[in-house]
Amino acid sequence: MKKAFLLGLSIMLVLSFGSGAFGAEKLELGALYPISGGLALLGEESWRGAEIARLVRNEAGGVAGKEIVFIKGDASTPSAARSEAERLVEQKKVPAILGTYSSSRCMAASEVTARKGIPYFELGAIANAITTRGYKTMWRTNPTAADFSKAQVGFITDWYAPELGKKPADMRVSIAHEDSDYGTSVADSFSSLAKAAGVQIVSIEPYAANTNDLSSVIFRLRKAEPDIVVAVSYANDAILLARQAYELKLKAPIMGTGGGHSLQSFADALGKEADGVLNVDFTQYEVNEKFTPGLKEFVALYKKTFNESPRSGHSLANFMGANVVFDILEKTGGSLDPDKIREAAMAVDIAPGNTPTGWGVKFDENGQNVAAAPLVTQWRDGKLVTVWPEDASVMAPMIRK
Repeated sequence: MKKAFLLGLSIMLVLSFGSGAFGAEKLELGALYPISGGLALLGEESWRGAEIARLVRNEAGGVAGKEIVFIKGDASTPSAARSEAERLVEQKKVPAILGTYSSSRCMAASEVTARKGIPYFELGAIANAITTRGYKTMWRTNPTAADFSKAQVGFITDWYAPELGKKPADMRVSIAHEDSDYGTSVADSFSSLAKAAGVQIVSIEPYAANTNDLSSVIFRLRKAEPDIVVAVSYANDAILLARQAYELKLKAPIMGTGGGHSLQSFADALGKEADGVLNVDFTQYEVNEKFTPGLKEFVALYKKTFNESPRSGHSLANFMGANVVFDILEKTGGSLDPDKIREAAMAVDIAPGNTPTGWGVKFDENGQNVAAAPLVTQWRDGKLVTVWPEDASVMAPMIRK
């Protein structure tokens, strides 16, 4: 994958996007993301990463000489994701779908493709159940909710507790999470892993992501007296939770779980109040470049394509994931036959530190990439910088006073 990725970049940095020299045959893939509704911001950001991968790969000759074409679908809600998957498969005749960013949307849409024996490539949704349902046509390139929770628990026990002068068993942790598949899956994973590590879970606060007041949640969190609050939020509720935590003087720092805590709009909305907020997430852009070969080039491509800087690491994750998909399809000769895809996918073995996200690629029998892991980041002066683990970090973590 690294060779193909770097070839595409070298071509792209010299040439403008244009139509490559292709024959009449095209490789049409469904691209299913929430491009309207409440999740549109991160949905579009995710699509942008996959779109850059498509454009770059087409400049390098496509897949098996075929031009890659995305047939877009709008997964604005879980029910819309299901109906859009039906439309893409039945009416547009796409032989595979990639996407999706949202776990609830992926769960709904991938049930459609699984019944029809059509490959589904998830590049950004993290709910554990996506790759534990026994679907033989389901593949995921990004980390799972359990991976996020493992990183959070590791950071709390290995760095945060010692900095507070406490043992892991003395740490008091609260969880505040939006109540969809995403938030519930992450909260359940974290709670289970934290308890296994001896960490105390002193309260769990689910809430609706579309709420406009989280003051009652904040008051209950204050009453629990946690040392840290693990939050699982989308864009608007991440801002609301942090803002009301500051206004209502919740002393415990917040540690996000991807989603809204990774967006530049989070820092822009909160200003100095964002400083010190932690986040476990996909690879972001302030990271050790030795750990993420090709990241700088991706940022240049993003700016060239969309005339602005990336808004979160979701675009990078989807860029990396789409390239993995294209490499697999190159090995099948452009065939979308599930058996050929499985053979090609199971042969992929890339060590961590060799992709723009820093993730490796190694699929298990369920189609889950087990060589992908999230990183711990922290907002500092309007930038989301990587602080843990040390080999990926650019700055040491700090405890917000």
